[in-house]
Amino acid sequence: MADPRILVFAGSTREASFNKRLARLAAARIEALGGKPTFIDLRDYPMPLYDGDLEGAQGLPDNALALRELLAEHQGLLIASPEYNGFVTPLLANTIDWLTRPHQGESGLALFKERHAGLVSASPGGLGGLRALNHLRQLLANIGVTVLPEQLAVAKAGDAFDADGNLVNTAQGDTLDALCQRLITTLDRQHAD
Repeated sequence: MADPRILVFAGSTREASFNKRLARLAAARIEALGGKPTFIDLRDYPMPLYDGDLEGAQGLPDNALALRELLAEHQGLLIASPEYNGFVTPLLANTIDWLTRPHQGESGLALFKERHAGLVSASPGGLGGLRALNHLRQLLANIGVTVLPEQLAVAKAGDAFDADGNLVNTAQGDTLDALCQRLITTLDRQHAD
């Protein structure tokens, strides 16, 4: 197939988010390794908290529809997940909630069928957001996404990036590259026919 398209984003809207920094770095590494990343900022796609009554009265929000279209154009995902009290952020959970709603007679889960995802996180804490990655892995598996076994959790994130946005720890940089390469290779194999 042509270079596999991978949608890359962080579960944070904070401008100086460590996870946005990690997502941008992952997008750059995907491109360098032969993939075709699209980095998006969820700040550009605000949505109300999921509410069945709101959905019933107004349908899906415009930004949910825009994200659905964008996701449909990509074979893979790379998500950088912050950790809030050991869980994924409400922003990330809410985004997934809206994207998994049925639309025009199609199951919301159809959009995620045969998608593959890589997961990374960064946190000022000592575990690097690892606990949230476990929850995100389960959530994505529940909606039909195949999540790669490799992942990266960057601890002490305030000191983890250099001035150019690269990871200071070369082993972590190698892990990120390996994860990005595995995602690209997996998508290439899946769509070889």
